[in-house]
Amino acid sequence: GRSALREPAQIEVELDRHWDRLHQGLSYYKPPSSSSAEKVKENKDVAQPLKDFGLRISKLLSLDEQQSVQLLQCYLQEDYRGTRDSLKVVLKDERQSQALLLKIADYYYEERMCLLRCVLLLLTYFQDERHPYRAEYSDCVKKLEKDLVSKYQLQFESLFKAEAPTWETHGNLMTERQVSRWFLQCLREQSLLLEIIFLYYAYFEMNPSDLLNFTKMFKEQGFGLRQTNRHLVDKSMDALVDRIGYLSALILVEGMDIDFLHKCALEDCTDQHQFSSAPDVVKVQFEMDQLLLTFGDIPHHAPVLLAWVLLRHTLRPDDTSPVIRRIGNTALQLGVFKYLSTMLKGLGVSGNNCTASTAKMCVYGLLSFVITSFEEESLQSSHLIDAACEVLSAPSLAEIFWELPNMGLGMILDSAVGMFPHKIGPLLQLLTALLSNKSTVKKVYNFLDKMSFYTQVYKHKSNDIISNDDETLWRRQAPKLLYPLGTGQTNLWMPQGVLGQVMSPGEQGYVVRWEYSYSSWTLFTCEVEMLLHVVSTADVLAHCARVKPILDLVHKIISTDWTVSDCLLPLTSRIYMLLQRLTSVINPPVDVIASCVNCLSVLAARMPGKVWSSLHHTGFLPFASNPLTSMAQCISAEGMKAGNYGNLLVQIEQPRGEYAVTIAFLRLITTLVKGQLGSTQNKGLIPCVLLVLKEMLPTYHKWRYNTYGVRERIGCLILELIHAILNLSPEGEDQGSAPSLQSLCIYSLANTEAGQAVVNIMGVGVDTIDVVLAAQPSSCGSEGPGQMLIQTVKLAFSVTNNVIRLKPPSDTVSPLEQALTQHGGHGNNLIVVLAKYIYHKHDPALPRLAIQLLKRLATVAPMSVYACLGSDAAAIRDAFLTRLQSKTEDMRIKVMILEFLTVAVETQPGLIELFLNLEVKDGNEGSKEFLLGEWSCLHVVLDLIDSKQQGKYWCPPLLHRAGLAFLLALWQDRRDSAISVLRTKERFWENLTTPLFGTLTPPSDTTEPCVLETCAFVMKIIGLEIYYVVSGSLEQSLKDGLQKFSNARRYEYWSQYVKSLVCHVAEMEEEGICYFTEAQMLISAWRMLLILSTNHVCSNTHNHAAVSYRSMKYFPLTTPTSAPCLRLGSMMATLLLILLKQWRRSSAPDILSPLSLILESVLQADQQLMERTKAKIFSALISVLQIQGLDGGDISQLPQLLLSVCETVKDEALALIDNMRHTSQLGDTVEDEDSMETDSPRGPQKDQRDGVCVLALHLAKELCRTDEDGEHWVSVMRKVPLLPSVLSAVELSLRMKRNLYFTEAALHLLLTLARTPQGAAAVAGAGVTQTICLPLLSVYEVSPNGTSQSFSRKSQDLACWPGVYRLCMSLMESLLKTLRYNFINEALDFVGVHQERILQCLNAVRTVQSLACLDEADHTVGFLLQLSSFCKEWQFHLPKLLRDVQVNLCYLCQTCTHLLHSKKMLHHYLQAKNGEALPPGPLPRTQRPTQTSTKEAAGGGEREEAEQKALLAVQCSLLKILSKTLATLQHFTPDCCQILLDQSMDLAEYSTLFVLSFTTPAFDPDVAPSFGTLLATINVSLSMLSEMEKKKEPILFVLLSNTNIEMINWCLPSRSLLMFTMENCFYVLISQAVRCLKDPSILPRDKQRLKQELSSELSTLLSSLSRHFRRGSPSSPASAILPSTQSKPPTPGSKASHEGQEPFIQLVQAFVRLVQR
Repeated sequence: GRSALREPAQIEVELDRHWDRLHQGLSYYKPPSSSSAEKVKENKDVAQPLKDFGLRISKLLSLDEQQSVQLLQCYLQEDYRGTRDSLKVVLKDERQSQALLLKIADYYYEERMCLLRCVLLLLTYFQDERHPYRAEYSDCVKKLEKDLVSKYQLQFESLFKAEAPTWETHGNLMTERQVSRWFLQCLREQSLLLEIIFLYYAYFEMNPSDLLNFTKMFKEQGFGLRQTNRHLVDKSMDALVDRIGYLSALILVEGMDIDFLHKCALEDCTDQHQFSSAPDVVKVQFEMDQLLLTFGDIPHHAPVLLAWVLLRHTLRPDDTSPVIRRIGNTALQLGVFKYLSTMLKGLGVSGNNCTASTAKMCVYGLLSFVITSFEEESLQSSHLIDAACEVLSAPSLAEIFWELPNMGLGMILDSAVGMFPHKIGPLLQLLTALLSNKSTVKKVYNFLDKMSFYTQVYKHKSNDIISNDDETLWRRQAPKLLYPLGTGQTNLWMPQGVLGQVMSPGEQGYVVRWEYSYSSWTLFTCEVEMLLHVVSTADVLAHCARVKPILDLVHKIISTDWTVSDCLLPLTSRIYMLLQRLTSVINPPVDVIASCVNCLSVLAARMPGKVWSSLHHTGFLPFASNPLTSMAQCISAEGMKAGNYGNLLVQIEQPRGEYAVTIAFLRLITTLVKGQLGSTQNKGLIPCVLLVLKEMLPTYHKWRYNTYGVRERIGCLILELIHAILNLSPEGEDQGSAPSLQSLCIYSLANTEAGQAVVNIMGVGVDTIDVVLAAQPSSCGSEGPGQMLIQTVKLAFSVTNNVIRLKPPSDTVSPLEQALTQHGGHGNNLIVVLAKYIYHKHDPALPRLAIQLLKRLATVAPMSVYACLGSDAAAIRDAFLTRLQSKTEDMRIKVMILEFLTVAVETQPGLIELFLNLEVKDGNEGSKEFLLGEWSCLHVVLDLIDSKQQGKYWCPPLLHRAGLAFLLALWQDRRDSAISVLRTKERFWENLTTPLFGTLTPPSDTTEPCVLETCAFVMKIIGLEIYYVVSGSLEQSLKDGLQKFSNARRYEYWSQYVKSLVCHVAEMEEEGICYFTEAQMLISAWRMLLILSTNHVCSNTHNHAAVSYRSMKYFPLTTPTSAPCLRLGSMMATLLLILLKQWRRSSAPDILSPLSLILESVLQADQQLMERTKAKIFSALISVLQIQGLDGGDISQLPQLLLSVCETVKDEALALIDNMRHTSQLGDTVEDEDSMETDSPRGPQKDQRDGVCVLALHLAKELCRTDEDGEHWVSVMRKVPLLPSVLSAVELSLRMKRNLYFTEAALHLLLTLARTPQGAAAVAGAGVTQTICLPLLSVYEVSPNGTSQSFSRKSQDLACWPGVYRLCMSLMESLLKTLRYNFINEALDFVGVHQERILQCLNAVRTVQSLACLDEADHTVGFLLQLSSFCKEWQFHLPKLLRDVQVNLCYLCQTCTHLLHSKKMLHHYLQAKNGEALPPGPLPRTQRPTQTSTKEAAGGGEREEAEQKALLAVQCSLLKILSKTLATLQHFTPDCCQILLDQSMDLAEYSTLFVLSFTTPAFDPDVAPSFGTLLATINVSLSMLSEMEKKKEPILFVLLSNTNIEMINWCLPSRSLLMFTMENCFYVLISQAVRCLKDPSILPRDKQRLKQELSSELSTLLSSLSRHFRRGSPSSPASAILPSTQSKPPTPGSKASHEGQEPFIQLVQAFVRLVQR
C-alpha cells in the first residue's frame, strides 16, 4: 500500500519478477540447512560480523542461513534506526544485539504477513473492473491459480500442527514472551491463509472431494479451537481464533455453492450442480452425512450443517432421511442465525472489506434459499432479522434485494410488515439496512408512504368491534383515533367499517391485521408526539424503544439523499423538542438522545443557520449567561453554563463509560463550525468549544471506557473540531470586542493545558503507533484503533502547525512553543519524537505532516533542530535521505522533506550542514575545496534535476520543483561551500537550464502550475549566479547555456509566454484564478533575469531586451480588475523602467502608444490599489519622453496624454489641499510619520519624491516642453482647471512648509510653462504672485543682523526649501522676461516682499561660498537683471530698495573679482569654511558628474583632483554671478552712446556707482567698490582667458576625462562668458567714467587723475586684448542676450558675427582717445 509505483507497466514487471514467491507462499522461507550455512561462510561480499549475526538470526527464527543474512540486510536498509557506525557497536554489545535480534524477529513476522497480504490483494481486485491494475492482477492470478490452494492448505496444516519453539531448540532468547509472540504470529498466518482460500473459492468452484477433505481437516482442528498449542491461547488471541473458525465455516459453505444451487432449483435443472454431476458424489455424500452427524458441539458448525441440509434437500427432495432432519435440528439448536449475524459483525470490524462483503454475499445466498425453502415459523425469526440486516448492509446486496423484493429475503420483509406497527423495530431495522444509495431511498420512502395493513394486539375484544362466527374476521363499528393526542395535532383516523384479520389468538391476546391504508410517516410523527407526551411518566422507556428506530431511519435517509428532507420536516422539526424534553428527565435515554443529535448533525451540514437557531433554544448545548466581552473572561469560562449536554456527560456518560452522545455532540459542533455561520452564531458556539477545550481535551484520556477504541475516536473528533475552527477563513474583525472562535482556540491551545494535551498526543511516538498497529487483528482495516490513533496524531500535527501559523506575534514565548522546543535531558524532547516519525511506514501522511510541523518550528522557533536531535541526528538524516532516494516512496513525503531542507538552509545552519555532508578535499587545511559526502542530500537533488530523469515516474514535476527550490535557497543564502561544489559538477548548468528550453503548454491549458515555479526557480538561480560572480569568471558551461538561450531566441519565447500568461491571469481573474502565486513568481523571476542579463552579461542582450519588451506591450493594466492583476502590472511597470534605463544607451522601441493606453485604464481603476503602479507608469513615460527628446520627433498621443495627466494632477492637488486642511484643523503641524495618519478621504497623503502627484507634475512638465507651440496644452488647460488647483496646493504647502517634493515639481511645471508667451500669460493670469509672494516668506528665516547664518552649507543637490525659493526666483525671472511690462507690478511686489533676503543673499557670497548659496545668488542676480530693464518704474515704486540693490551689486562685483583673482585664497576659504578637508563636491543636479564621492582613504591624487573639481565649480559659479551682476549694473548706468553724444543728459537720474579710486579691490566690506574694482575685473577676465589659451585647458582636460558630457557643456562656454564679462565691464567702466567726467560736483583735479589712470590702464589692456584677438579668440555673445534661467550660458558666437569684436575694441579705443585729449 505504501508504494509509489503508479504505472501499470511497472506493476506488471514487479508481479512477473515475484509471482513465484507469491505462489510458494510461506514455504518460500526454508528451514536451516548445513549447505546453506556453508554458502554463507563462503560468501565474500558480506562482512564477518553480519555473517555471525545472520547465523544467530537463523537459530532464533529457524530460518535458512542465507535467507537470514538476506533478511538482516533488508532490515538494515528498511527499518534499522541507526547509522552504520552505531551498528558496529550494537553487534559487539551483547545486550544491544539481543534487542536487535528481537526487532529483526518482528520484522521477519511482518514480512511473512505482507507476502500473504499481497496474494489477498490480487484475489480481491483481479475481477474488479474499476481497479486501475485489474488486467495485471488478472494475469498474475492466472499463473497462480494451478495449485495455489493445495499449497496453502498444506501450509495451513503445518501451521496448526507446528510444535511451539523452546529455548533448547531456538536458543535462550526464546523466552515465554517470545513463544507467545510466535504463537500469535502462527494464528495470524492461519487466519490469512484461510482468508485467501475463501476468496479463491468465491471465484473458483470446489470439487466435492475437496469439500470432504476440508471438512475433515477443519473437524480435526476443531475450527481453530483445537490448536496443537491451545495452552498458549490467551484472551487477546480470542478474536483471531474466532476468525479462524468463521473463515473455516465460510469456506465449507462457499464450497457447497448454495447460490448456484438456488439458481438451479429455480430453473429446475439441479443436475448441473457439481454435487449432482461429480463421479464419486454418492460416496462423498455418505461420508459427509456421517461426518456432519458428529458435528454440533461448537457454534461454527451451524452454517455448515444448514447449508448441507439445503443441498441434500434440493438435490434429492424425495430422500428425506432422518439424517437430514437431525442435521437440520442441530443447526437450529446451535442458533444458526444468531451465529451468522455475530460472524458478519466480527468479520466486518477488522480485516479486508472484500472478505467481509464476500462473506455477506455467501450468507445472503444461504439465507434467501433457506427462507424460500422452509417455513418461516420453523426458523428463529428475531435472529433471522438481525442476520438479514447484517447481510443487507453491503450496498450491492441492498440493490439486488430491491430488484426482486418478493424473493428470498423479501419474505422476511413481508413478515415484518405483517407485524407493523405493533412491532416497529424489525421493519425499520430492515429498511434502514436497505438504504444504500439515492435510488433505494426513494423506494424505502414510497414503501413506507403507502402501507395497507395496520396490525394491533388486543387483550380483549372491545365493544365497537363485530366479528364473524369463528373470530377470524373483525369489523370496526365506529371510526377511531389511533393516538390519544390533543385536537389539532397530527393523528391517524381509522374509519368505520374497516375489516381486520385475526392472525393468531395466541398468549398475547388477539393479533389483528386491519386492512387500512395510511402513511407510516404520519404514524412516525404521532409516535414522536406520544413520546413527548409521556416523557416524564413510566412509559418513557417503552416509547423510546419505538422512537429510536424511527430516528435511525431518518438519519440514514437524509444522510443518503438530502432531497427527501423536506418531506421529513414534520419529524425533523420535532427533534429539537425531543432533545429538550429527554435531556431534562432524571434518567435520560442516552441512545435516543444520541440518535437525535446525529440527525441534527446531518441537517446542520445543509442548513447550519436554521439548526443552530433552533438548537439554541433547547438548552442542550453549553451557553453563556453573561455576554462575552474579553478573552480573559472567555478563558476563565466565567458565567458559562454546561447546558444539558454537559450535565449528561458528567452524570451519566462518564460513570457508565459509554459515550454515544459525546461522539454525536462533537460531530454536531464540528458540522456547525464547518457550516461557516456568521460571526454572531460563531460567538454563540464559544461556550461549546470552550467546554471541549477546557473539560474534554485535557482529560478525555483519563475517563473510564467500556469499549476499546472509543478513547481514540473521541480524541480524533475533538481534534477534528479544532482543526475545522483553525481552517475557518478569518472573517473581518467585527466591532464587538469579544474574541472570535478562531482566536479563542489559538489562545487556549497556546496558553492553557489544552495545548499540553495536543503536545502529548504528538508525543505518542512512532513506536507506540507501531505497537497498536501490530496488536490489531488485521492491519489492512481502515477503521481500527491503530488508524484512529494515526489520524489523531496527524490532526494534532496539523492543529499545532496552524496555531503557530496564526498566533498573533508577541514578545513572550507561549507555553505551547516552550513545550515544543524545550530540550529534554535524554533526547526525549518533542523535536526528536517528530523527526522519528520518518520511520513510520504505514501511512505516508503521518511522516509528511510531522516534517511539515518541523518545517514550521524551524522557521519560527529560536532553536537549533540539530542540537535537539542530539546523538540521533545522523541516523535521522540517513532515514530522511533513504526515503528521499527510494523510487517507490510516496512523492509527497519527498516533496515535504525537500521543503523542510529548503527552510533549514536559511534558519538551521547546523542541520543543513549535516544534510549537505560536504567533505574537505585532500584534508589539508589550507585548501578549501569541497566534495560531496556519501550521505549528502545534494546527490538526490542532482538526480532530480538531471534532464534524463525528467518525466520518469519517480521524478514528477512537483518533486522537480521542490529540488530546484532547495537549490535556489542555497543560492539565496549564499552557501558558498555547497554552491562551489555544484557549480563545477559536470552537466550541472545544462541540467539546471533544461526547463527553460522546453515548450510549455499555453497558460489557458496549464494543469500543473508547479511547472511555472520550476522555470521561475531556474531563472532566479541563474540571475543570482550572474549577480554574485564577476562576469568574466562565470562557469563556461553557464556561459554556453546563456549563449544558447540567446541564440535559440528564448528571450522572445519567454517574453511572449509571460505576456500570454499575464493576459490569461487577467482574464481568469473574474472566475477566481487558480494559480496566481505561481504566475506572479514566474513573472518576477523573468523580470529579474532580464534585468541582470541586460546589466551584467553581455551587450548583445540589449537587443533581446528590446525584442522581449516589444512583445510585452500588453500589460495586465489595460483591464485592471483586482488586486492580483495590479500587482502583476506593477511588477511589469518596474521592469519597464529598468529596461528604459538600458535603452538610453541604445535605441528604444516605440512604446508610447501602449503606455498611454495603459495610463488611461490605470487612471480609471481603483485609486487605493493603483498608487504605486501609477507612479511607475508616470516614471516610464517621463523616461520615454526624455529618450525621444534626445531623438526629437512628434508625438501623436500628446493631446490624450496631456488630458490624462492634467486630470490626475488636478485630482491629486485637490486631495492634497483637503488633506492639509484636515491636518491643520487637527492642529497637527508636526511633520512626522504619525501625524500623517489621518482619516482623510484618500488615506494619508505622504509627500514622496516618487509619489504619484510629484511624478505626474514632472510628466506634465515634460509633455509641455515637448509641445512647444502650445497648440495642445492650451486647450487642455481650458478643459481642466489644472493651474488653480495646483497653485492653491502650492500656496497651502508654502504656508505650512509641507509637501516639499510636490511644491518643487509644481514650480518646475510652472517654469516650463512660463517659457512661452501664452504659457506665461496663463500662469500669471492664474494668480501666481498671490500664490507665491507672501507664502514664500514662511520658507526661509531672515537673520536679524544681516549675517549669512541663514545660508546653508549643505550640498544643493537634495531637495530643500531654499531650493524652492530659488525656483520661485527663477519663475519670476522667467515670467518677467516673457511678459515684460505686463508683469512688472507683480515683479516689483515680489522684490518688495523679499527685499531683505535678496540683499542678504547678495552679501552672503563674501562669506559663504557653498554652491547652494552661490546658486541662490545667481538666481537672484538673474531676476534683478530682468527687473533692471524697468529702472524707471522701480525708481518710482521702491527708490530706497533700488539704491540698496545697486550698492550691493557693486560690492558683489568686488567680491567675485577678488575671489576669482586669488585662487589660493578661495581654496583656503573653501577648506576652512566647510569645516572639513573637502569642499562640497556635488555640482548642481542637472550637471552632476557621475564620479563617486571620494573617500578620505583614497590616494592623495584622487583627493587633489576632487578639490580641483570643487574649486573649478565654485569659480564657474562666481564668474556667472559676476557676468550677470555687470549686465545688471549696465542698466543702472547711463547708456554709453547717449552719454557720449547727448550733451543735455540729466545726470541726476543715474547715481554714481563706483568710487574714484584705482587701488586693487580689497577683500573687506569697508572698502567701497571703485574704478579699480572694474579694472581688476577686466584684468582677471583677461588673465583667465589667456590662461585657458596658454595651457590649452590642461586642467579642464584632466577633469573632463573623468566627467560626463554635461559637465563639458557646463565648463566650456566660460570663454565666451569671460568675453561677455569683459564687454559689460568695459561698458560700465566707460559709462561711469564719462558720468564722472561730466559731473560738475567732482573736482577737476580728480577728473584729471581719472583720465590719466584710465588712459594708461586701458592702453595696457587694449594691447593685451589685441594680442589675444590676433591669436584668434571667441567673440563675445551680443551683450544683452544673457544666459537662460537654466544658467547655461549661450553658445559662442550665437548672435554676433566674428567681426563683432571690432566695434567693442573700437569703442574702447575711442574712449581712450577721448580721455587722452
